[in-house]
Amino acid sequence: MLCQECGKRPATLHFTKIVGGEKTESHLCETCAREKGEMIPGTPNGFSIHNLLSGLLNYDSATVTPGMTAPPANNRCEECGLTYAQFSKLGRFGCSSCYQTFGDRLDPLLKRVHGSTTHSGKVPLRSGGVLQQKRELDGLKQKLAELIQQEEFEAAAGVRDQIRELEKRISE
Repeated sequence: MLCQECGKRPATLHFTKIVGGEKTESHLCETCAREKGEMIPGTPNGFSIHNLLSGLLNYDSATVTPGMTAPPANNRCEECGLTYAQFSKLGRFGCSSCYQTFGDRLDPLLKRVHGSTTHSGKVPLRSGGVLQQKRELDGLKQKLAELIQQEEFEAAAGVRDQIRELEKRISE
């Protein structure tokens, strides 16, 4: 496919823009894309996943959440020597010990990126029976707490009995 702008060079960049519900596609060569001012991946002004992650990792310079201590500048992993600043630039850890070293800083980051710090995806039926029951148990405990707070003690007693029954099945 040739560039839609110059018609001479091959189109290596394909842009899809949706503005006001209207979709437009353009297929440009790198030269024409630069001239039009389009963002080109991999260039200093272009979009990259690495820049996105680095931006998310640098969030803590402005805020520190309760329970999270601001690390000293020399905070390093004892195994590989990676600093948090290096992790911010690279977007990946040097070893498995980095997870423990920088753990207090990962929870807020994961919560921002994923919305939660626990996995809540699908579980295979064959191997996930106990996990499924534990999730159900957690949901029942949450429901029990809500019922107690609302002072609906009869309903809470029923949920309490369900919790006990489920705990017996899990422990068997």
